[in-house]
Amino acid sequence: MAEKEDFYKLLELGKNASEAEIKKSYKRLAMKYHPDRNKDNPEEAEKKFKAIKEAYEILSDPKKRAAYDQFGHAGVDPSMGGGRGGFGGADNFSDIFGDVFGDIFGGGRGQQRSSVQRGSDVLYNLELTLEEAVGGTETTLKVPVMVSCGECNGSGAKKGSSPITCSTCHGHGQVRMQQGFFSVQQTCPTCHGTGKQIKDPCHKCHGQGRVKETKTLSVKVPAGVDTGDRIRLSGEGEAGINGGPSGDLYVQVKVKEHSIFTRDGSNLYCEVPISYPTACLGGEIEVPTLDGKVMLKIPAETQTGKLFRLRGKGVKPVRGGTVGDLLCRVQLETPVHLTKEQRELIEKLAESLSGGGKKHSPQEHSFMDGVKNFFDKLTG
Repeated sequence: MAEKEDFYKLLELGKNASEAEIKKSYKRLAMKYHPDRNKDNPEEAEKKFKAIKEAYEILSDPKKRAAYDQFGHAGVDPSMGGGRGGFGGADNFSDIFGDVFGDIFGGGRGQQRSSVQRGSDVLYNLELTLEEAVGGTETTLKVPVMVSCGECNGSGAKKGSSPITCSTCHGHGQVRMQQGFFSVQQTCPTCHGTGKQIKDPCHKCHGQGRVKETKTLSVKVPAGVDTGDRIRLSGEGEAGINGGPSGDLYVQVKVKEHSIFTRDGSNLYCEVPISYPTACLGGEIEVPTLDGKVMLKIPAETQTGKLFRLRGKGVKPVRGGTVGDLLCRVQLETPVHLTKEQRELIEKLAESLSGGGKKHSPQEHSFMDGVKNFFDKLTG
């Protein structure tokens, strides 16, 4: 008879391995050498699997491990007087399977998966205008979801009848299947884990207990919401299975682009065109806000791109806090479609301004000085 391989080497462990390390290594190797995962060489995989299982059974038991550490295989081989009851009994293997393989294949021995399931959550995308998002609104939603069948009250059985106990699993929802040298507990193929059979199904839901319907819901959107915010409507998702609770409906907000304003958190931005005379001489211009029109004072000699802040004209955050501001960026509008007279006037103005040098256009002259210095360095 071939000599048995060292149990620690089989589990790829050192002799000082902890109980947790032994269990973790066994799970990993059992999955690796499971016959169902090795279709190309199932016999060799089964042989390796059995050896790994035997090693785990010994090393996971403190008394057997101590005997093995002291006497080797002789200390745990019942044919040589070692061990208690040996290894390989059907009940013993079943215990190991339930303890360790249970969390790999979905439930240990004696456990029963509940057939009652919570309904799925539903996501609904809601588009709002900026005005609706900032001020809040109430809207009606039409949401297609699975609801409990009203004909059979969710039982799935025809009106006047009831589901019966499953004849395959006898109401447990799971069955134990023997596959070669080990057994597997799995969901009952007849009742799909419910423990019940429907002999006479409901004509409306065809035995499912749920039907597809379009719910009409009214939802209040709080003021200040923004793109990405979610509103949760508890219990308005899909109906549960076998009497389970309903899921939730999540209304996800998306704010449409606005023709005038851009939002950044609690602040609003807009670009305001101003005329050349207003930029030079100053004045007042009319600007829009979400509350109506206001007058904005433009000081003389305002440069294009300057930002003006209107405090408190932005958005009040949905989670509370200070109301944001409206920031207006002015853009100088160059006159177009000039008449002959207008062109002559501008030419005279340009001639007059050029005589003042840096006095009238400091930024232009500063830029040109910088350009000159740049090229001087390149050629120097």
